[in-house]
Amino acid sequence: MNQYEVSVSRRIDAPATAVYGVFADYRQAHAAVLPKPYFTSMTVEKGGTGAGTEITVEMAVMGVKATYHMVVTEPEPGRVLQEEDKTVGLVTTFTIDPVNDGQASQVTLYTRARTAPGLRGFIEKLITPPITRKIYNEELDLLAAYLKAPVLAGK
Repeated sequence: MNQYEVSVSRRIDAPATAVYGVFADYRQAHAAVLPKPYFTSMTVEKGGTGAGTEITVEMAVMGVKATYHMVVTEPEPGRVLQEEDKTVGLVTTFTIDPVNDGQASQVTLYTRARTAPGLRGFIEKLITPPITRKIYNEELDLLAAYLKAPVLAGK
């Protein structure tokens, strides 16, 4: 099968429960850490928190627009959150592990996606992973800033 995989990990100075809570909250927090202009919109179609949530995500990357209908599951509640669009063969997982006696978290964003066949798929495999890593690093920057915001930190 033609596919690519991308993974980015970083330590975030916030407890795993706080980080997981951001990703699981599709109505506000998760939307707040999606990097613009790549993510042009995210609409909650069903649910809104964790497993059972269904979202429509619109993206624009290098002039290419895409729409995904993602269904959220929690393979390991409190640790692993997964979004999947079965139609296009896209799966993204958010894995959060406590570190430093629970004071910080190791956060891993991982995507596996099906590519087109032939030359187009070959080009997708070359171009998409570095762009996705850039987007994920921006998302982790936004996540870190969001979790340090005075309102969230109780300041």
